[in-house]
Amino acid sequence: MKSKVISPARRRDALCIDTIRMLAIDAVQKANSGHPGTPMALAPVAYTLWQRFLRYDPLDPLWPDRDRFVLSAGHASMLLYAVLHLAGVRRVEGGRVGDKLAVGLEDIERFRQLDSVTPGHPEYGHTTGVETTTGPLGQGCGTSVGMAIAARWQARRYNRPRSKIFDHDVYAICSDGDMMEGVASEAASLAGHLELANLCWIYDNNTITIDGHTDIAFTEDVAMRFRAYRWNVLRVRDANDTARVAAALTAFRRTRDRPTLIIVDSIIAYGAPHKQNTPAAHGEPLGEDEVRLVKRFYGWPEDARFLVPDGVRERFDAGIGARGRRMREAWQRTFAAWRRDHPQLADELARQANGELPKGWDAKLPEFAADGKAIATREASAKVLNAVADRVPWLIGGAADLAASTKTKLSPEERNLHFGVREHAMGAVVNGLTLCGLRAFGSSFLIFSDYMRPPLRLAALMKLPVFHVFSHDSIGLGEDGPTHQPVEQLAGLRAIPGMVVLRPADANETREAYRVILALKDRPACLAVSRQGLPVFDRTRYAGAEGLARGGYIMAEPPGGKPQVILIASGSEVQLCVQAFEALAREGIAARVVSLPSWELFEDQDAQYRAQVLPPGIAARVAVEAGAALGWERYAGTTGEIIAMRSFGGSAPIGDLMKKFGFTPEAVVRAAKAQLDGAHP
Repeated sequence: MKSKVISPARRRDALCIDTIRMLAIDAVQKANSGHPGTPMALAPVAYTLWQRFLRYDPLDPLWPDRDRFVLSAGHASMLLYAVLHLAGVRRVEGGRVGDKLAVGLEDIERFRQLDSVTPGHPEYGHTTGVETTTGPLGQGCGTSVGMAIAARWQARRYNRPRSKIFDHDVYAICSDGDMMEGVASEAASLAGHLELANLCWIYDNNTITIDGHTDIAFTEDVAMRFRAYRWNVLRVRDANDTARVAAALTAFRRTRDRPTLIIVDSIIAYGAPHKQNTPAAHGEPLGEDEVRLVKRFYGWPEDARFLVPDGVRERFDAGIGARGRRMREAWQRTFAAWRRDHPQLADELARQANGELPKGWDAKLPEFAADGKAIATREASAKVLNAVADRVPWLIGGAADLAASTKTKLSPEERNLHFGVREHAMGAVVNGLTLCGLRAFGSSFLIFSDYMRPPLRLAALMKLPVFHVFSHDSIGLGEDGPTHQPVEQLAGLRAIPGMVVLRPADANETREAYRVILALKDRPACLAVSRQGLPVFDRTRYAGAEGLARGGYIMAEPPGGKPQVILIASGSEVQLCVQAFEALAREGIAARVVSLPSWELFEDQDAQYRAQVLPPGIAARVAVEAGAALGWERYAGTTGEIIAMRSFGGSAPIGDLMKKFGFTPEAVVRAAKAQLDGAHP
């Protein structure tokens, strides 16, 4: 029997793969924290993808037409960090690509340490080469779908018969946990429906989770499920079989009518004699003794730490490095000719890359007349949104099957996304679209923002300028009842660091809200708008709606500007305060009305402005919002009155509900008088 001859090239590849494994093992061991098992198992898969298939130039990680690689299994972060290091990916600082490595060997040695570029889970904007923040399972899956949609949309808009400017694919490595999360199922269903042939998920089927073998909670046939989603499903029975991995990736590239799922059977912590295929290898260091045994298994120097053998970096450079440079340079030649032929489109792309908007994008935003006709702020939002879409060609978005109710249908049909009843996936997809340079939005009822908490939080963590339009913003939606009436949702959104929440009081404040939202570059926003009609305030009598840009402003002031009591509200309740203001004035009581549509923007103002709007010396205050009272004590003060929801709503016509829960001008007047009685006994 002939012995199997291993070619020198195969030996060099094996050395590169084992280097990825050892860097992961050593980093986790030194940090005494992390997940070594999956990087050990998937090193052959990641190496094959990056070295032979990925359209990526390590010297230009900002190349617009690069393939996107998403590590949805973010706990395996050392797999990505090791590859970024060995591939020689350059660091981006201040928007420019420098000469320094994105992940140096010293950074790997500082894995999971304070201020290192190698945090426990990959963080977008923190580590060059990380295309999206991952860790909460399933989120990377959903975000990758958004990236694939963006790539296809950009190809349709910008490509020309002889100039392919966008022709890249999106790859995501997913775990058993990703497959269990509902958001991944939502996203997969949407991707299959949209026939996203540029999307490839690589599913690491290692059958191990923290609690044990997956059969304790997960016995379904994933392949059958994805076939039902209309995906192309392929299987690699051994993660170490790089030839089979390559064949599957080649088959993905040839599939042009649907997304592809490659199921890879792997052994977690492959090579660890006592811990492979066990939960212990998932989320804890192997231990010094086991590390020595692993290195002995691989023929690695047992005492070596963070070793990169001679020839490994050169092998990566000869593979992905050389291929990526050739592809990027060819693209640059094509792009230069395309740019000469299509300067207007080139300007669009430049603005996308820089997060800029077209000149005069807000020149034709509608003005709303105070003619006595009530306008729901969702209706005003629709008019403003479409006016923006006319001037911003890369504005794209849609609703979770509620466009008719949220009024977020764009007149350019090709920019409408029909997410279906998939709020969670919608949030992740919008993140992916935005990561690719588009101005993207989603929409639903405010109550269903609860389904979207993880992607909303990640948008804030990544500082993405996504926005969401949430209609039916209070119990004012009426007969649908407490299951559909938001109470705690505004407070929950305001609690997300970096999130801008805007609840406009009328149509013109809604217009100004869009001016704020579209100008944001590093913060997400949520716009809460009403189902019911609201009066359009006469801005010749009350302060201009442009005050919204400061988060809060004095809307109505008594003669002489010396109020006895301050009435504060957001959204639909501002009208109650204005009516109470007029009633109090007739009784000789001087009140001030403060419209406070955005706490976050108001807190961004300097202390002098905030004190001007809410003078500390005026303790008599009434705050009004048809949502949870939580947080309003900041503005009402310790002795102020807060008229808010302290229970769930009810099913009844809006007038009955507002009366029952105390949202009437009369209630505000009574509260104001009680405040004055308390302040001046």
